[in-house]
Amino acid sequence: MAEAAAATATTSHATSSFFANYPLMSALVAFAIAQATKFLSSWYKENRWDLKQLVGSGGMPSSHSATVTALSVAVGLQNGFGGSAFAIALVLAFVVMYDATGVRLHAGRQAEVLNQILCELPAEHPLAESRPLRELLGHTPTQVVAGALLGLFTATTIRLICGSDTYERG
Repeated sequence: MAEAAAATATTSHATSSFFANYPLMSALVAFAIAQATKFLSSWYKENRWDLKQLVGSGGMPSSHSATVTALSVAVGLQNGFGGSAFAIALVLAFVVMYDATGVRLHAGRQAEVLNQILCELPAEHPLAESRPLRELLGHTPTQVVAGALLGLFTATTIRLICGSDTYERG
């Protein structure tokens, strides 16, 4: 009986610690808002629900940028902007955002060109039946900045609404 009570208490503490993890919750909420924004704007533009928008990459705003910026800001607000944890989160954010506007954006543009070439192949060509490559992989600088602003706003808003006393120092 005592073991069951201890297991329940441990599970309850682990769950409450997860929800009290301000940086993690800020990152997850920013990601969810960015993906929901893409999903709803896709519906508004195309008058159809595209479930791929809930988990896909690319588009406005960048959910990757929103996530890592919210994480960085939350770590800075919680632990201070002079600490190692903030430095790690900030470097991670810069790497992710650079990758989104560099490597992934250009890979998507290359996929677009390759898909056009595939469309122009004669039907008897062995590659004519190839499945098209995904083109929406990266982000424009505007999409990355919009995601970063969303992350900043999300982490700051959660901190203001819930207060600094709600979260454990980590």
